[in-house]
Amino acid sequence: MQKMPIRNWIIYWLYGVAAVHLLIGFLLPWIGNLALLDPYHRSIEAVFWPVNVPAGARGFQVWWISLFGPTIQTLAIWMAALIYVGDRYRSSFVWLCLASGFAVWAPQDILISLRANAWEHVWVDLSALASVFPPLGWLWWQDRKQITHK
Repeated sequence: MQKMPIRNWIIYWLYGVAAVHLLIGFLLPWIGNLALLDPYHRSIEAVFWPVNVPAGARGFQVWWISLFGPTIQTLAIWMAALIYVGDRYRSSFVWLCLASGFAVWAPQDILISLRANAWEHVWVDLSALASVFPPLGWLWWQDRKQITHK
């Protein structure tokens, strides 16, 4: 049996990351109101309303979570398309663009989460970065000398 090159593993990993985004994006509109997420909702409510939570607060949170789902799905589709192009053409530019997108998103998302004392979000963001930066950096390094012509 022939060993699969590390590049293939990394590409499959990134496709997996995109697939997880697609799945989570699909699920968010459907799971936002599940009892399983009550502790999460309560933690967010406690940040904004330490004493009396307004009656509509939970509905508003669920609405935002549901609305965020399609955005995550769209990100997943774009991510998968860029992974395909980057792999097909061995384009360091694509890997740099993907990494740049995460580099723009993460610090802002982390800062907003820290301001709200929403540590769950910070840990999710850091996990997302840890799952994509090393593979994207490796692919960029490997493909940086690749030249494509029209």
